[in-house]
Amino acid sequence: MNTLFILNDAPYGSERTYNGLRLAAAMTRKDECKVRVFLIGDGAASAHRNQKVPPGFYNVEVMIGNVIRHGGEVGICGTCMDARGMGDSDVADGTHRSTLAELAEWTMWADKVLVF
Repeated sequence: MNTLFILNDAPYGSERTYNGLRLAAAMTRKDECKVRVFLIGDGAASAHRNQKVPPGFYNVEVMIGNVIRHGGEVGICGTCMDARGMGDSDVADGTHRSTLAELAEWTMWADKVLVF
């Protein structure tokens, strides 16, 4: 099953991004699942590299890394990156600047699209 996660919310403040990444990571561990994550709007900030969080607090950069390490792909809306002053060197390892055209392709690829 091909699943696309579209994450819209900021990395911290609500738990939408956290829960979306938890589910995406769990699905990457299933042999029958292929996962792609698209970060758009405030969700683009989730891929910012070198995040510092208080001890014991979740770190979405680490969570994104878990998705990637288990075969998931993560794209970040390039327009949203620009709006937030993020360059290509500011993003977490394994993620990439993406476009709405790629999001359209990923949407066509997906059997299920989950939006958080």
